[in-house]
Amino acid sequence: MDRNIVIVLVFALSILGPTLIIAAAGFASISALGRNPSAAPKIFTGMVVQLMVAVAIAVIALLILFQLYS
Repeated sequence: MDRNIVIVLVFALSILGPTLIIAAAGFASISALGRNPSAAPKIFTGMVVQLMVAVAIAVIALLILFQLYS
């Protein structure tokens, strides 16, 4: 497979993957807050942890991309 194609695929996955996770976390947290507003601290903590994992995945994917490119 051509090296440029691999780089584009990794770059696309490193953008799309975390973006979908962040969108899903936001949707789920807003839905949960709408159903049970008194559980806001627990929902917020879980959402922040999930967003941190998504950002870590994005950073690792970008590091892999730059390692492939250099």
